[in-house]
Amino acid sequence: VHPMGNESSNKGVEVSGYRPCLWKMILVGAGVICSGGLLLLLLYWLPEWGVKSTCTHTTLKDAHTVLLRTTDEFRQWFRAKVHVMLAPGKKPFDSLTKCLDSPLSPSQVHYFVHHSARYYWNDVMQNFELYKGLEDVNVSCASLHSEHSSGLSKTLQDYRRLFFGENEIAVRVPSLLKLLVKEVLNPFYIFQLFSIILWSFEDYYYYASAIVLMSIISIATSLYTIKKQYVMLHDMVAAHSVVRVSVCRGNKDIEQAMSTELVPGDVIAIPANGMIMPCDAVLVYGTCIVNESMLTGESVPVTKTSLPSAGEEGARSYNIDEHKKHTLYCGTHVIQTRFYTGELVKAVVVRTGFSTEKGQLVRSILYPKPTDFKLYHDAYLFLLCLVGVAGIGFIYTIVLSIMNKVPAKTIIIESLDIVTITVPPALPAAMTAGIVYAQRRLKRVGIFCISPQRINMCGQLNVVCFDKTGTLTEDGLDLWAIHRAEDGSFCSPESEAAKVSLVNTTFVACMATCHSLTKIEGELSGDPLDLKMFSATGWILEEPTEEETALHNPIMPTVVRPPKHIAPERINQHIFRIGACEMGIVRQFPFSSALQRMSVVVRRLGAKHMDAFLKGAPEVVASLCRQHTIPQTFTETLEAYTRQGFRVIALAHRQLESKLSWHKVQSLSRDVIETNMEFLGLIIMQNKIKPETAGVLCELQRANIRTLMVTGDNMLTAISVARDCGMVRPCEKVIIADAGPPKDFQPASITWHYTENQAQASSSLDIVEIELDEGTWDGEVSQEQSYHFAVSGKAFAVIIEYFPQLVKKLVLRATVFARMAPDQKTQLVEVLQSMDYTVGMCGDGANDCGALKRAHSGISLSELEASVASPFTSSTSNISCVPNLIREGRAALITSFCVFKFMALYSIIQFISVILLYSVLSNLGDFQFLFIDLIIILTIAFTMSLNPAWKELVWRRPPSSLISGQLLCSVLTQILTCLVFQVLETFVLIFCIFLFSCSACNVSRSIFSLGVNVTDPQNHKNIRNYENTSLFYISTFQYIAVAIVFSKGKPFRQPSYKNWLFMLTCIGLYTFLLLIMLHPFPAVDNFLQVNVVSLIFSVANDRWASSVLSWLFCRRHKAPRALYMQLALELQEGSEWPPQPSAVTYGVTTTGSCSYLIWQIFTRLS
Repeated sequence: VHPMGNESSNKGVEVSGYRPCLWKMILVGAGVICSGGLLLLLLYWLPEWGVKSTCTHTTLKDAHTVLLRTTDEFRQWFRAKVHVMLAPGKKPFDSLTKCLDSPLSPSQVHYFVHHSARYYWNDVMQNFELYKGLEDVNVSCASLHSEHSSGLSKTLQDYRRLFFGENEIAVRVPSLLKLLVKEVLNPFYIFQLFSIILWSFEDYYYYASAIVLMSIISIATSLYTIKKQYVMLHDMVAAHSVVRVSVCRGNKDIEQAMSTELVPGDVIAIPANGMIMPCDAVLVYGTCIVNESMLTGESVPVTKTSLPSAGEEGARSYNIDEHKKHTLYCGTHVIQTRFYTGELVKAVVVRTGFSTEKGQLVRSILYPKPTDFKLYHDAYLFLLCLVGVAGIGFIYTIVLSIMNKVPAKTIIIESLDIVTITVPPALPAAMTAGIVYAQRRLKRVGIFCISPQRINMCGQLNVVCFDKTGTLTEDGLDLWAIHRAEDGSFCSPESEAAKVSLVNTTFVACMATCHSLTKIEGELSGDPLDLKMFSATGWILEEPTEEETALHNPIMPTVVRPPKHIAPERINQHIFRIGACEMGIVRQFPFSSALQRMSVVVRRLGAKHMDAFLKGAPEVVASLCRQHTIPQTFTETLEAYTRQGFRVIALAHRQLESKLSWHKVQSLSRDVIETNMEFLGLIIMQNKIKPETAGVLCELQRANIRTLMVTGDNMLTAISVARDCGMVRPCEKVIIADAGPPKDFQPASITWHYTENQAQASSSLDIVEIELDEGTWDGEVSQEQSYHFAVSGKAFAVIIEYFPQLVKKLVLRATVFARMAPDQKTQLVEVLQSMDYTVGMCGDGANDCGALKRAHSGISLSELEASVASPFTSSTSNISCVPNLIREGRAALITSFCVFKFMALYSIIQFISVILLYSVLSNLGDFQFLFIDLIIILTIAFTMSLNPAWKELVWRRPPSSLISGQLLCSVLTQILTCLVFQVLETFVLIFCIFLFSCSACNVSRSIFSLGVNVTDPQNHKNIRNYENTSLFYISTFQYIAVAIVFSKGKPFRQPSYKNWLFMLTCIGLYTFLLLIMLHPFPAVDNFLQVNVVSLIFSVANDRWASSVLSWLFCRRHKAPRALYMQLALELQEGSEWPPQPSAVTYGVTTTGSCSYLIWQIFTRLS
C-alpha cells in the first residue's frame, strides 16, 4: 500500500496494485452462477472484495487495476483500471527535442483516472502522481517572463495535451438506463425484488403489486432528481467552457484556436472588451479588471496586474495562491483590459480542465464526501438485528416443518417468508413518507429541496455557518454620517457630505480622491465602501482614454472634480485649501489588510505642490497623525460609534513638499508618504443588516444552535456585522488570530490581537505572539469565557498546516472567518464535522458551492450557481428560511423515528403471530396479510407522518440515535407486551378447546367440531381455524395500539390529535375490526378467511358468562323495597317452586324441625 497525494483535499488516498488471476476469476464465475448472480451483486457493493477475489497483489508498476482507499474517517474504497498511453516522453514538461532525437521507440506511460483526475506513473517516485500544471516545474516569476511568455509550438502543445487532456470541465450527463441500473442495484430494491418473487410463488399478488408500484414511483422520482441535477450542473459549466481564444505562437504570431486545445505553457491574448476565462492563467503583460464573483461571491471588480519580472519578487517561485493578484481564474469574467503603447495583454496558461479553481469546485460537487448521519447508521444496525431475529425464525421453521413432515417446497417458501416478514420491504417507502410531507411543507414556504434525505439531517443541526454579503447583510455599506475635526476638536456630525458648504473642505476632497474606483463601460466600479463614500460627495470621476494613454504615458492621472451644477460664483466665495477645481490622482497605495489603510497622492491642476490623503482604521490613522491634530475626545467618540455597531473610518491629510515631481512620487515608498499627517475626522458607515437577520440569529441561539460567519469579505467589516447582528454580544471581546508562515529562518507564528469590545475601548491593540519552534509553544493565551476568535483565510491555512494541534481549540470558539477562499470554506465545514458537529451552511454565491455541498445541510439563497450544489434553495433572499428548515427537519426526524419503531414493531408482531401459527401447522391467509400490510400498516405509516412541525424551535434537540437506552426500552417494552398477549391468548384458546373436548358429551357436536383444529388434507395451508382467527384479531389491534403509542407530538411535532387524518384512520380501523368481530358479515369473514368469533362468545356466555355476570350485577344492585318484588325474586332464584308433579308438601312440626332442616340441606347438596 502506497500513500498518494490528493489535490482535492488535505487528506490523501492509499493505492495498491493488482493484476488479474485466472483461477480466481474462474472460481468467482462459478460462484456467481451457483448463487444466481447474488455473488456478483455483493462484489459490486464491495469493490475491495471484487478486486481481491479476482486479482492478485502486485507492484504498482505492473498493476492492471489499482485499489484506492481514502485515509479520512470514511475509509472509502474505489477501484480504477490502469491504462497505457504511447508518448514521445514520460513527463509533460520533458524537452520534446530530446524525445524526438532519441532512437528508442515511444514510451509507454501508465495512468489511471479517478474522480476526473489523471494520475501518471513516475519511475523516480515509484508511485502515481497528479500533474496540476505549470507549477509542477517550480518555475520562477522571472522565468515566466523570459522563457514562457512567447508561447508554445503546435507540436509541443499537442504533446502536452496527451497528458493534460482537453481543456474542458466535462460534466457528462449519464443516460437514464445507466442511472436506472445504478439505482435498482441498491440493496433495498434487491431485497424488494426477492420478496416479490417469493410472494409470486405463494400467489400473493396483490401486496406484491402494491410494493412494485411504490418502488416504481420511488425510482422514477429519484431518477428525475438526479438527472435534473446533472443537467443543471452541465449547463452551468458548459455555458462558457468552450470559447475561441487568441493563442500566441512565438513573439508576434497570433492564431485563433478553441479553448479546449489549451495546455499549461500556452500564451493567450486577452481582448480589450474582456472574456470569460477558459483556464487559470497568470498575467505577464498589461492590466485586467476582473469580476470574480464566481469564486469569491463578491461582485466587486478586482484589478489584476502583471507578474513582477525582476528583483526579489521576480526570483520567487510562482504559486497560484500567493500570486492571486496576478492570476486570472477559470470562469471569472475579464471586464476590460488596459495596455500601453500598443502592447497586447498576455497571460500564460498555468492550469487547465479539472485542475483549475473552477474545475476543483465542480469536482467537489460531483464527488462529495459521504455525509455520516447517525440515524442511518443505527437504522442499518437495527435492521441487522431484525435479520438476526429472522435467522432464528428461519431455523425454527425448518426444524418444526421437518418434525411435522411438511413437504420440501412448503418448508422453503415458509422459511424464506419469515425473512420478508421480519425485514419489511415497505420500510423504505414508509420512512420516505415523512420526508416527502416535510418537503411539501417546505415548498409552501418557498424552500425547494433536491436532496430529500438531507431534511432529516436538518433536525440535528447544532452549528450553522452564514456567508455575510447578501446573506446576513445587504450588499455593501451605507454612509450614515461624517464627523469632521477642525483645530484639534470635533465638529457636529453631519448626515450629508454633498452640501455646498462642504465642497471646499479638505475632508470632502479626501473622500473624493482616496479610493481605487475605476470606470467600466461608463459606470463607476470598485469596492462598495469606496463607491458609497465617493457617491456621497457628488463629485465626478474621469479617466484617460486608451488613445490618451497610448499617446502620452502610463501615469496619465485619473481626475475628479466637483459636480457641474455648483456655480463657480458660489465656489469662489470660499477660500479653498487645496483648490475647488479638478484634482488628478497621481499615485495610489492600495488598501492593505495588514496595514489596515490606503493612501493617494493628488495634485490640483495648476497647484505647485501635491497632497497626500489617507484613510483607514481609526486607531491606525491616529497613530500616523500629529498628536495636536487629534481631538481629545477621539477615544470616547470612537467608542460611542463602535458600541452602536457602526463601521468607522478615519481620514487624514498631508501637504507634500513643493520640490516633489511626478516621477519622484512614483518611486517613493508609502512609509515616507504616510507619516506626520493631519487628522481630518471620521466617516461613519453602516453595514445594513437585513431586517430578519438579528431575530433569526437570536432564535437559533435560544435553540442552542451555534452561529458562525464565513465570508470572503474584509475582517473588520465581518467583525462589525457580527457585533451588529448579535453573533458577538456587546460585552464579549473578539481575538483576531493573525498567523504567518515560516519566513527568513523564523518559525511560523500566530499573533493574537485583542480588539476593542463594546464595553471597554482601548486606543491600542493588546498583542500576544506565539511562535512554533520545534514543536513547542512560547507564550500562553489567557482563557476566558466571554471571547470569540476571528480568523482570516490566510491565517486559517497557516494554522491548519503548522498548528494542527490548535485547529479544534480555535474552531471551538471562533465565530468570524473572513477572507475565506471557497476551498477553505469547505475545509472549515470538514473540521467542524470532525468535531462531531452537525453543520448547516447558508450562502448565496458560487464560491459557497463546495461548502454547501459538503455540509450536512446546505441552504442557498440564490437560484443560480449555488442552487446546483445546494440541497436546499430558498426563494426568499434572507435567512428566515433557516429556522423553518430546522423545524421541519426536526419534525421529519422524529417522524422517521416513529415510523421506524412502528415498522419494527409491526415486523416483530407479525413474526410472533406467524411463528405461533407455524407451531400448530397453520399460517395467516393471503388476504389477511394483504389487509394487515396494505390497509392497516401502510395507511397508518403514511398518515402518522402527517403531523406538522412544532411552531417554534426549542432548546432541546431530538435524539439522533436509534441505539439509545430510552428508545430501546420503549421498543423492547412494546415487544414484550405484544408477545405476552399473543402467547397468553394462544394458551387460553388451547385451554378452551380442551374444556370443550372434555364436555363433548354435554354439548352439541357442531360446537365441538368448531373448537378442534384439524388439518384438512385438501387445504394444506390450513388457514381457517380459531387459532388463526384469534391471533389475527389480536395482532391487528396491537398494530393500531403501537401506532398510537409511537406517534409522538410536541416539542418537535404538532400533537397527534391535530393530525385528523391519522385519528380518523385509527378510529375507523378500530370500529371496523370491532364490528366484524362482534357482528359477523359472511362476505368479510370469507374474504379474510376468519371464523365467526361471535359463536365462541355465545358458547362462553351459555357456559360461564351468564352466571358470572348475573352474580356480579346482582351483588351490585340493591334489594327491591316492595315485599311482592322480594318474594318474586326469591321464587325466581329457587328451584323448589313450583312443586314437582306428584310431590307432597308436609306441614312442619316443632319437634321435627331439626330433622327436616337436615333433610333440606341434604336435598340441596345432592
